[in-house]
Amino acid sequence: MRVAILAHELFPDQAKTALGVLRYSDHEAVAVLDRANTGRRVAEFVPDVQDAPIVAGMADLDPTDVDALVIGIAPIGGGFDEQWREDVRTALEVGCDVISGLHYFLADDEEFARLAAENDCELRDIRDPPADLTVADGVAGEVDAEVILTVGTDCSVGKMTTTMELARDARRAGHDAAVIPTGQTGIVIEGWGNPIDRVVSDFTAGAVEAMILEKGDDHDYLFVEGQGSIVHPAYSPVTLGILHGSMPDALVLCHEAGREEIHGYESFSLPSIPTYVDLYERIAAPVAESQVVAGALNTAGLEDDEHARTAVDEYADALGTPASDVLRFGTDELLEVLC
Repeated sequence: MRVAILAHELFPDQAKTALGVLRYSDHEAVAVLDRANTGRRVAEFVPDVQDAPIVAGMADLDPTDVDALVIGIAPIGGGFDEQWREDVRTALEVGCDVISGLHYFLADDEEFARLAAENDCELRDIRDPPADLTVADGVAGEVDAEVILTVGTDCSVGKMTTTMELARDARRAGHDAAVIPTGQTGIVIEGWGNPIDRVVSDFTAGAVEAMILEKGDDHDYLFVEGQGSIVHPAYSPVTLGILHGSMPDALVLCHEAGREEIHGYESFSLPSIPTYVDLYERIAAPVAESQVVAGALNTAGLEDDEHARTAVDEYADALGTPASDVLRFGTDELLEVLC
C-alpha cells in the first residue's frame, strides 16, 4: 500500500508513529506531510529509514499515487489537531483511506464520515478495540513460546523500536519470532493487535492474554510491545495490564540516555535504574517469574558513537545485564541472552 504520512511540524523527533512506519512497515511511503520542512527529504533527518519527500500537504500530491493517509503523530491524550483537518478532508475527497491511531475516532466526525461514504473510502480508527474482550484467565504463561516484554523507565524511550528490532533480528538469525502489538504504531506496522490504552481497564490484561494465546503456540518467541512505565503518573495502569496479561518470561528495560524526569510531567523525577528492575520484577512476581535480563538505551540525543558507547556501558553496569542501543549498535548482545 502506498501511504502519505502526516507529521506536521513534529518530524522527526515527536512523530514516533511516522518513524515507525518508515522504519518497519511494508507500506511504500510516498511522502511525509510537514509544513515546517517542506522541500526536504526524510533522509536528511533520519538516514536509516525509508526515504520520501517532505511536502506541505495532501494537496501537493498526485492522488493517483496515494492509497491512504496515515496520521503519524501520537500526541499526549490522543486528540485531533484541527490544523490536520484540511489534509484529512483532501485525502477523503480524492478517494484515499485514512488510518488513525488517535483516541479521537475519525469515524465519529460528521464531516469525515460523510466524505468517506461519498468517496468510497475507509476510516480506520485502529485504537478502537474489539467488542468481545474479557478479563484475563491468567493462562498466558502456558503457551509454548518464550514471551519477552519490553518495559520502560518512561514513555517514548524506545520500547516499540526495541521490540521491532529484536523480533526482526531474531528472525534473521533463524528464530521463529513474532511481535505482539499493543499500541497504535505497532498495530499500523503489523496490521493487527489490540490498542491496550483504549481498552476498558478490567479487560486490559485479558486483551494482551488473548493475543498471546492466539500466537503463542505458533512461534518460539513472542516480543510484546510495551507501553508507558510502571511509575508513570498517567499511564502506569496500561503498563501493569500488559505486564500481568502477558505473564512474560523475560523483560528488557528501555531507557533514554540523560532523561531524569518523566516526559510531560517534569515535576516527577525518574527513580534509579536498580529501583526500576526491582519494581518490575516484584510486580510481575505474583503471576510470572519475570526477570530483567537485558537493557536497551536510546542514545539518539548523543552526537557520537564514543559517548553513546560509554553511556551504554554505564547503563549495563547499572542494570547488571547486557545492554545496547539497538539502532546504533545492534541487538546481538541482547539476543544472546534472550534466544
